[in-house]
Amino acid sequence: MPGTFLIAEHKDGHLKRVTLEILSELVKQGNTPTVLLLGPSGTGDLASELGKHGATKVVHLESEELKSYTTEGYANAVHGYLSSQNPSVVLTGATAHGKDFLPRVAAKFGVGIATDCTELKVSGDKLTVRRPIYAGKCSKTVEFLKTPAVASVRPNVLPVGAGSGSSPQVEKVAAQVGQIRAKVVEVRGSQVKKVELTEADIIISGGRSMKNAENFKILHECAATIGAAVGASRAAVDAGYAPHDMQVGQTGKTVSPKLYIACGISGAIQHLAGMRTSKVIVAINKDPDAPIFQKADYGIVGDLFEVVPLLTQELKKLK
Repeated sequence: MPGTFLIAEHKDGHLKRVTLEILSELVKQGNTPTVLLLGPSGTGDLASELGKHGATKVVHLESEELKSYTTEGYANAVHGYLSSQNPSVVLTGATAHGKDFLPRVAAKFGVGIATDCTELKVSGDKLTVRRPIYAGKCSKTVEFLKTPAVASVRPNVLPVGAGSGSSPQVEKVAAQVGQIRAKVVEVRGSQVKKVELTEADIIISGGRSMKNAENFKILHECAATIGAAVGASRAAVDAGYAPHDMQVGQTGKTVSPKLYIACGISGAIQHLAGMRTSKVIVAINKDPDAPIFQKADYGIVGDLFEVVPLLTQELKKLK
């Protein structure tokens, strides 16, 4: 629909998968959104990939000020463009960036926002979404009283379409970035390339039972075998066994992989809030009464230091 806008997210020259997930879902519902691409000259090259997944129009909000992400730059640029477009629906992924700038966009329009949605339905100019509440123990359907309806969608909850579209119409617009008071002057990235937790199809996580940081190597070895990401519970992070960017849970990252393997994790509600939408959950714990087994599809009662290496061996045989 003309009034539906999807704000694309990209990093290092690649689109975030959640952007393609939302786009594919909208196209499946017969709603072709206008996709906004923010960045300097050259960012518009990503339009062809968006076209393959059904986008017919891509607007490149162009500015060298958007080379590095800034909250004010993104919020100002998006609002500056959309304020003249009469938008009815504004969507983006519930990523670190999306959770940061989208509330500002909603505030500039004077409307509410639904975050971390797991389902969405666009009918005409009306948006209906479903999102978890009470630490993920239940969910509710949300409708919007004012427009634009602004929402972010949890990564990995929607499928990506096969991709059979064609080249979209690309429109270049000078972005209105306004005053940016906080700017990125340097980025120091990790030397180790990791699979992003929120986009991983498979995650293997460790809890306090890992005992120390060194023991996480058995999880990394298993993860390397199957192309998985490695996560950790808050207890493991608080104990110093893993960095915060590996934390899964209510105060960490929310993930929805196809397979989640919990090793030595008891299953506190704070952790379940971050991974309970996983398609398949496997729990490894020597305590048969651990709460995690109530949510797991498959459970292994045993010492993780014995089970995980054996699991890695079997996976290597299968590979």
